[in-house]
Amino acid sequence: MGAGEPSLEELLEEKKRVRNPLVPVGALITAGVLTAGLISFRQGNSRLGQMLMRARVVVQGATVALMVGTACYYGENPWKSSESR
Repeated sequence: MGAGEPSLEELLEEKKRVRNPLVPVGALITAGVLTAGLISFRQGNSRLGQMLMRARVVVQGATVALMVGTACYYGENPWKSSESR
């Protein structure tokens, strides 16, 4: 390692990521709606299956928006890579 490079301990202490506890809940809801949609398609109820698949997209989008919103709120830019900072 060069003289200018920080050690692993310094990097871990310097940047602690803040995690939003609602993101895993959104992921579980997405998985549940996806499973329900697949089951209803399998049982032949295509109208309910299509509605559930649309609901999955909405829930998935809300989860992604929650993750991006959390990152922006805590001062991180999710569109910039960590190398350019």
